[in-house]
Amino acid sequence: MNYTLNNIPERTQKPRQSGLTMMMDKGLSLRETEDFLEIAGPHTDIVKLGWATSYVTPNLKEKLKLYRDAGMPTYFGGTLFEAFVIRDQFEDYRKVLDEFGMEYAEVSDGSIDIPHEEKCKFINELSKQVTVISEVGSKDAEKIFAPYKWIALMKAELEAGSWKLIAEAREGGNVGIYRDSGEVRQGLIDEILTQIPEEKIIWEAPLKNQQVWFIKLIGSNVNLGNISHSEVIPLETIRLGLRGDTFDYFLK
Repeated sequence: MNYTLNNIPERTQKPRQSGLTMMMDKGLSLRETEDFLEIAGPHTDIVKLGWATSYVTPNLKEKLKLYRDAGMPTYFGGTLFEAFVIRDQFEDYRKVLDEFGMEYAEVSDGSIDIPHEEKCKFINELSKQVTVISEVGSKDAEKIFAPYKWIALMKAELEAGSWKLIAEAREGGNVGIYRDSGEVRQGLIDEILTQIPEEKIIWEAPLKNQQVWFIKLIGSNVNLGNISHSEVIPLETIRLGLRGDTFDYFLK
């Protein structure tokens, strides 16, 4: 940091297992990627190229090299995985991961229905090739799972080989672990945390009020995802009690 302040929450150090910030890249240019890494790279742990943006992104290999040279783990969004699976192209997907030198992959079923046993087989197969992050929850606001089902799905996916679990919210923060208003489903979160270790979950929290809620619940070192490239540094100040939303929270 640039100077000393007392009573600042202690952040875990990179590479870390908790306190992760996952940035969602929705289509940054090469120059924007360089600018992002220069200013926000120290506070970012992993980057997701949102949904299937990698399919249409120009200069994709050059962009991935920028992240790789900066030591920034990067992966393709789960919707791309689903796009391959629904077309019966899983083996092609594996070849794409190799072609682009990907060391991480996301397995999700938010847009299509995959029997959970089959999803776990995909996780297990991919875990032999890359580090797997699996997403639990649907992008369909009408599909609301009971807490016990979230817990059962999460446990099974960890056992199948997932490194981390993503709790679905979409980039809008209005499905999955949130109501359509963006309000957190507090009872659901409380239930999940009785059974699943907090460090294993990346909570998608694109909105500031959602980030604040999880930081106050779990602490500065909660894993948060779907963070906009322009919100990484603002999020870090929330984690450290240096923004009005958490200003006096860590002084107690």
